[in-house]
Amino acid sequence: MAVLTDPISDFLTRFKNAARAGNEEFTAPYSKIKADIARILQEEGYLWNYEVVTGERTELKAKPKFVDGRPVLTDLKRVSKPGRRHYVGADEVPRVMSGLGISILSTSKGVMSGGSAKRQKLGGELLANIW
Repeated sequence: MAVLTDPISDFLTRFKNAARAGNEEFTAPYSKIKADIARILQEEGYLWNYEVVTGERTELKAKPKFVDGRPVLTDLKRVSKPGRRHYVGADEVPRVMSGLGISILSTSKGVMSGGSAKRQKLGGELLANIW
């Protein structure tokens, strides 16, 4: 398997492609930050569930959520990239699609949604916007 320079983007792209293709589940190589992102996506209603599968390789298996045969995920955008990090303060956390989407931040208290970060008055690295 090829060496990835941006594993978070790879995970989000796999999620988007699986949702658009109508696949019931997808897998990605495991990392703690990807598991945290999957947890947030499940809490916010974009994934049915996810699990960590151990074996020859540890993988993250997730199931995108569909309503009436259509994916809940419309689109997503990776904001902070390895070559260009994007940091926001607590008062600069963006509202995605006028509150219909979510943003995911990596803060000093862990990875969390933009709404949680605002409530806790935390800023951090803006990883992605999802709607």
